[in-house]
Amino acid sequence: MASATEEEASKLRVFFIPFYASGHIIPMTDLARLFAARPGVEPTMVLTPANAALIRPTLDRSAADGRPVRLLLYPFPSVGLPSGVENLATITPSEVSRVSEAVALAPETHDQLLRHHRPDAVIVDFYFRWTTTIAAGIPRIIFHAIGGFPYLAMNNLHKIRYKIREVENGSEPIAVPDFPGPSIKIPKSELPDFLHSPKPLTEKWDRLTELQMESYGVVANTFHELEPEYCDHFRKVDCKRAWFVGPVALSYGEGAAERGGGGTGVEGGNRCLKWLDTKGEGSVVFVCFGSWCHFTAEQLREIAVGLEASGKAFLWAMRGTTEDAAKTEEWMPEGWEERVGERGLVVRGWAPQVAILEHKAVGAFLTHCGWNSVLEAAAAGVPMLTWPLVFEQFINERLVVEVMGVGKRVWDGFRSTLAEEKVVVPGEAIGRAVSGFMEPGADGESARRRAKEYAAMARAAVVEGGSAHRDLCGLIDELVAKTKDRKKAVQGR
Repeated sequence: MASATEEEASKLRVFFIPFYASGHIIPMTDLARLFAARPGVEPTMVLTPANAALIRPTLDRSAADGRPVRLLLYPFPSVGLPSGVENLATITPSEVSRVSEAVALAPETHDQLLRHHRPDAVIVDFYFRWTTTIAAGIPRIIFHAIGGFPYLAMNNLHKIRYKIREVENGSEPIAVPDFPGPSIKIPKSELPDFLHSPKPLTEKWDRLTELQMESYGVVANTFHELEPEYCDHFRKVDCKRAWFVGPVALSYGEGAAERGGGGTGVEGGNRCLKWLDTKGEGSVVFVCFGSWCHFTAEQLREIAVGLEASGKAFLWAMRGTTEDAAKTEEWMPEGWEERVGERGLVVRGWAPQVAILEHKAVGAFLTHCGWNSVLEAAAAGVPMLTWPLVFEQFINERLVVEVMGVGKRVWDGFRSTLAEEKVVVPGEAIGRAVSGFMEPGADGESARRRAKEYAAMARAAVVEGGSAHRDLCGLIDELVAKTKDRKKAVQGR
């Protein structure tokens, strides 16, 4: 029998280093848990203290389930943010540049950690600008928290960024060049701001894509059946090799109610699920705009008016850093709670999104179209009412509505990724969109059918023999073999 030391030495030790955002940290943690389910694999999440607190309960539960994931901490770079503020979810829009500064400073610390601990492989977020030499000869794999469709769209649009900047009319549609699948056009105002303004990321994108090509490969939280043309194109032209291993949220199974929750998450999750238990099948619209949402009090009021006017049951999870959400008296219409009564539930803070979407009472998802939300809704077979806000969310919306056919826009008026250009979506339009989408035989009927088809594809992808399962096993097998070869070469010197 092998000694404990020999067993330890034979393990595949993989470090996971996510970007400073919940939408990146949580799916990378899910991926680490999938690695931990494989015998002989030792995954380690490398995080700053406040971000580690976000997933510590998850890691505790994972260890109890026999899938231990180690945790290695490093200090958040000093960039002028308050102590404990280390995540996009806890900053204001004006502080985003500080996070970019932190990203630029982090590689030196990462370098020191890798050289000291000597893992066998490292999976690092796309936004960390490393040279391949930092990984000290070990496989460096890029993690994409988004799918092939939004990445390819941004990459191809970046190639014509100078033409985009010359367009004066924000409503003028920009066609995504050299794109597989149907023609996709997006108004300039709805493009990520780095594509039409000289933001820091604009000039660094080319270097990021170069480093991606130099890396060992890319692992992405998507699955081939969701976006086949885009996965195939990505694999051919944007990396040496790629593994599509999603939806990683399905790794939780029965533990979905606790996914991504903090210390009090279970209690809040139970409240949501118990309330849903009282509602009829497919009767509830779930409303959630992600962890980085900055609605004004006026817009919150219009959402409340619209949800009331829809006549439909709703579960509204209010996240984000906006103070307006906490100051109920400033936005909630007078007598609103009394009129809505048990038809609506408002939850402030964290809510178990995966478990809510999986609940039979949920018939639609009013979403900001963050990639995790899109993927989780697809996996649950829930059609989407789309209300993108920032980043690549307007691009994700095109996939949902125009390619997959599982969603409908809430608002067809002017929209923008820029805070100063936002317009207030009226409650009347919100109510009309919700009621129309939820009615049997109305706008949402086709989307519901398509959503169920994607749910079946998602679950087939992650089971043994499925596309995502094959890619995951193939990635781990390749890393195991490469590690054995490297260790043999070292021993033979």
